[in-house]
Amino acid sequence: MTTDIYWRIAMEGDASALHCSRITRGGFGPLGAGAIAPSVAPGDPSTPVDYMAEVARATEASGFVGGLLPSFPSTDDPWAAAASLAAETTSYRFMIAFQPGFLHPVQAARMSATLQLATGGRVVYNIISGGGGPQQLWWGDKVAHDDRYARTSEFLDVLKGVWHGGGRYRHHGRFYQVEDAGLPGYLAAQPFPEIFFSGSSPAAIDAAGRHADYYLSWLEPFEALAAKFQAVREHSERPPRFAVRVDILARDTEEEAWDVIRRGWAGAGRRGHESGGDSVGVQRSQSFTAGSRPDDFRTLETEPNVWGGFAQLRPGPAFGLVGDYHQVAGRLDELINLGVDSFILAGVPHLEEAHRVGTRVLPLLKGRTA
Repeated sequence: MTTDIYWRIAMEGDASALHCSRITRGGFGPLGAGAIAPSVAPGDPSTPVDYMAEVARATEASGFVGGLLPSFPSTDDPWAAAASLAAETTSYRFMIAFQPGFLHPVQAARMSATLQLATGGRVVYNIISGGGGPQQLWWGDKVAHDDRYARTSEFLDVLKGVWHGGGRYRHHGRFYQVEDAGLPGYLAAQPFPEIFFSGSSPAAIDAAGRHADYYLSWLEPFEALAAKFQAVREHSERPPRFAVRVDILARDTEEEAWDVIRRGWAGAGRRGHESGGDSVGVQRSQSFTAGSRPDDFRTLETEPNVWGGFAQLRPGPAFGLVGDYHQVAGRLDELINLGVDSFILAGVPHLEEAHRVGTRVLPLLKGRTA
C-alpha cells in the first residue's frame, strides 16, 4: 500500500523564512524589511494564483500526490483556487478545505462533481468544522462546538444522498431540508471525493467514525497520537485510515536545522495560538508543552526531533519535525508504522521547502510503499 503525501499550498502569502514575519510573496501584501519581494511588479499581470501554481508544479515534480488548499479568513477561496490551478498540473490532487456550515450540501455536490469532471477526478475534501472564537464569528457562525460536528455529519449525509440518490433524494433533518434533489447523470457518475476529516473532540471523533476516509490529526507526541488513533478505531463504522499534518524543518545536519529554529525564536515577537476559540486540538497541543520555558526553545522538544513551537513562529499547528534529512525521514517512517496512511507536509517558505523535502526527505522513506 502506498502512503499518499500532500504538501500545503500557501494561500495567504509566504515569508522568506520562519524568522521573517512579513508575508509578501506572490503579491499578497506590501513589501517590507526582511520579506521576499512580491512577484507582482508595476504593469505585471501576475496574481497570487501564479505563486500557488508555482508551488503546485514544484510539489508535483518533487513527488507529492497533491496539495492542501487551506481556508481561513486570510486566504483566497480554495474552490476557486483549485479550478484555477487544475490546468497547471497533470495528476495532482487538490485537497479543498472547507467548513460545511457555510455551503449548502446540494450546491457542494454540484460544485464538487463539476470540478471532478473538469479535473479527471482530482478533488479531495478536507472537512473542518471550525475552532470557534473570532474566526468562527468572521463567518457569522455562532453554532456551539458539538453542534458544529452534528451539522457537519448531517451535511455529509445530505451531500452523499444527493450524489448517489438517483435524483429523488429527500432529507428532513435538524439543519437541512431537501426535496427530490440529485445531480445530472453525467455529474453523478463522477467519483465521490475522498474525505479527510479533522477534529480532536469526542464529537469530532464520533462524526469522523461515520464519514472519514482518512482521520486527519495535527502531529502530536507519538504516544498521544497512537491513543487518539485507537479512540477513532473504537468509534469507526469501518476500518479507518489516518493522516497527519506535519511541519518539516530538515537540513544536512541536525545543528543546521535547530539553528533555523534558533533564529526564528530570536526574531521579533512570537505568535502563539489564537485565543477565544473552543478547539480541542489547540488545547491538546498546548497541554503537551505546558512545562516548557519561554527562554529555551529546546524545552518544546517533547521527544527527539518532535518540536512543539511552530505555532510561535507562524500561524498553524504547533508540532513538527526538526532534524537532519535521515532523522526526519526516520520519524516519518515511525509514524507510518504507527498507522499513518497519508501525510500533509509543510514548510516555510513553501516553494523552496517543497523542493527540499521532496528531493531530500521523501526518497529516504522506507515505509512509503509496503
